[in-house]
Amino acid sequence: MPKTIKKLAVLTSGGDSPGMNAAIRAVVRACAYHNIECIGVYRGYEGLIEGDFESMDARSVKGIINKGGTFLKSARSKEFRTAEGRQKAYKKLVEAEIDGLVAIGGDGTFTGAMIFNQEFGFPVIGIPGTIDNDIFGTSHTLGFDTALNTVVDAIDKIRDTASSHNRLFFVEVMGRDVGHIALNAGIAGGAEEILIPEEDLGLERLVDSLNRSRKSGKSSSIVVVAEGDKIGKNIFELKDFVDQNMEGYDVRVSVLGHMQRGGAPSCFDRVLASRMGVKAVESLLEGKTNYMVGLLNGKMELTPLEKAIKGKTKINLELLRVSDIMST
Repeated sequence: MPKTIKKLAVLTSGGDSPGMNAAIRAVVRACAYHNIECIGVYRGYEGLIEGDFESMDARSVKGIINKGGTFLKSARSKEFRTAEGRQKAYKKLVEAEIDGLVAIGGDGTFTGAMIFNQEFGFPVIGIPGTIDNDIFGTSHTLGFDTALNTVVDAIDKIRDTASSHNRLFFVEVMGRDVGHIALNAGIAGGAEEILIPEEDLGLERLVDSLNRSRKSGKSSSIVVVAEGDKIGKNIFELKDFVDQNMEGYDVRVSVLGHMQRGGAPSCFDRVLASRMGVKAVESLLEGKTNYMVGLLNGKMELTPLEKAIKGKTKINLELLRVSDIMST
């Protein structure tokens, strides 16, 4: 028989993403609905080790659904990676009479939760919060949709100045290992070329594409580059290559950086966070543990944390084909 859940804790860990606050709110209010006490853990696993807890009710999370970041704060904990650190965290949870944990974050967060569950049998459920959309077992992670909208808005603004001065802009977006942001935002922003880690298109392809754009009458161009793209060591090398090998281009670089993580979450991310928070709480009540909540085919589904961590998300090849057609 599963252990009766009377008190749950929720934390956010790793990089922040829009929608984390909405997910915290959903967890707290789902607990209130089911007459369970909810404890907020500040500063992720670091706060778990230190017992930085605060009891929360439905009113504790009012007015946060529209806020970016995470009001519970986030931190990367070196101590939690040690057996001694996890033992301290477990002791704090036991002392506080907490029966289960909802961990919001990415693969690092899930790895910590999975190991913690394996060592102590402590019930855990993960909610995927990362703008990169690089977690297996969900079509969308919290913050991905909002980040896309932020990037597209920035590309639209950059295109205004690119057109005014007949310039070529390389726009770098986040995506060290995956190109989901670059590919989707590039298509939506009308980019002439999109460079992603999954497809090593090579410098020759880039040159050919830019030459075709010029011959077709385009006086300005936008190239969206995921930070993990394999063509050059970095986006400034791409700029230098074009400067040295292609005449007539006035090249500029724009690195969007951490602005992609901030801002009010989109409607999609607020609804997704609400659904995930409710599913996480109710899964723990049903005795489920060591799973991640995800969106698959429009439904809330559970994926084992180990699969979520080890599984690889795949780029949408149809989007690559669409991108090629749209850049004609």
